[in-house]
Amino acid sequence: MFDIGWTELLVIAVVLVVVVGPKDLPRMLRTFGRTTKQVRSMASDFRRQFDDALREAELDEVRQTMADAKKFDPTKDVRAAMNPMKAIGDEIRSSLTAATKAPEPKVPSSTAPAEPAEAQSPGTTAPSEATTDAGAASTSEAKARKTEDAA
Repeated sequence: MFDIGWTELLVIAVVLVVVVGPKDLPRMLRTFGRTTKQVRSMASDFRRQFDDALREAELDEVRQTMADAKKFDPTKDVRAAMNPMKAIGDEIRSSLTAATKAPEPKVPSSTAPAEPAEAQSPGTTAPSEATTDAGAASTSEAKARKTEDAA
């Protein structure tokens, strides 16, 4: 890292012996070693705290993602998407119900004169059997009256 060779270390050792003296050199090297140890432990504590903070930040993101996944409800999205289709289906159903609803049959009374049948429009249904029978009865009554009048 510092690219210090043996020759540089030998020069530094000679300077330390000359400047500090041989008597105080072991105590100074011991103090230097303790200080280096404290600096390294502080650096490792800082690194560990920094790593823990990163890990917590990542865990918070994972927790947030899991909470979002729990809140995700695809049925709401599907219902919201299907809502216009439901309204269209209801409209079609109501129009079909109105179109297939047969009009009230008109049963002629026995005293009323016979009227010609109305032409049916393409959207209406055929007359019911009760209407057909009533019409046949009124037709047969009219024929019977004509024969009585002729006789």
